[in-house]
Amino acid sequence: MKTIAHIHTDFPTKFGIPRQSGIIASLQGKIVFEPEYRIPEAVRGLEDFSHIWLLWEFSEAVRDNWSPTVRPPRLGGNVRKGVFATRSPFRPNPIGLSSVRLEKVEFEPNIGPVLYVSGADLMDGTPIYDIKPYIAYTDSHPDAVSGFASTPAEFLLEVDFPESLLQKVPENQRKSLIDVLAHDPRPQYQDDPERVYGMAFGGMEVKFKVDGMQLTVLEVKSDT
Repeated sequence: MKTIAHIHTDFPTKFGIPRQSGIIASLQGKIVFEPEYRIPEAVRGLEDFSHIWLLWEFSEAVRDNWSPTVRPPRLGGNVRKGVFATRSPFRPNPIGLSSVRLEKVEFEPNIGPVLYVSGADLMDGTPIYDIKPYIAYTDSHPDAVSGFASTPAEFLLEVDFPESLLQKVPENQRKSLIDVLAHDPRPQYQDDPERVYGMAFGGMEVKFKVDGMQLTVLEVKSDT
C-alpha cells in the first residue's frame, strides 16, 4: 500500500473530529497528492462527481496487536461489540473510509491537482491510500439497517460564544468551529459540568465547558 496523498484539515489532534464523515458539512479540507501522483490525467473527469470516497490510514491508531471486540463510544463505552460491527479505529488493519463532498479540483503549479472537499472527518496530515468516485445508484441504500447506530447520536448543544471571543476567530472558520462545538466534541461518556475542555482547531486553542445542553466558550487563543 502506498500513500498517494495527504489531507489538510483544521484538526491537528483527534479531539473534536466528527464521529462520521458528512455530519458537519461546513468543515473544509484540502487533499494534496504525493509527488509521484501529481499528474493531471489521474484526476481527469473527477470534477464531474459531487462526492468521493477516501480510503485512508488511522495513522494515530497503528498498533501491533488487535482485539476482536471494542467498546463503541456510541454505547457509552460500557458495551463490547465485535470490531467488524463497529467503525473503531483500532482494527487489524487501520484503514478508514469516508464519503466527502468534492467542492472543486484545482491545479497549482508547484503541487499539481488539489482536491477541495467538505464534510471530512480526518485529522490534519492523514495519509490517503485511494480516492474513488461516489456513485449514487450503487453506493446509496435508503432501506439499509444500521444496527445500534440506526439513528443519529448527536443532539445539538446550544453554543454560548461571547462576541469578544468570536472576534478572535477568522471569519471563514467561525461557522465550522461553532458547528463542531454544537455537535459536542467531548467523548460521549464524559459529562462533568465543571470540567474545562481544550480543543485545537485551525491554529487556535479553544477552551469550553458543557452544562446540560449548553456549551460555553471560555477562551480562544492562537497557537502561534
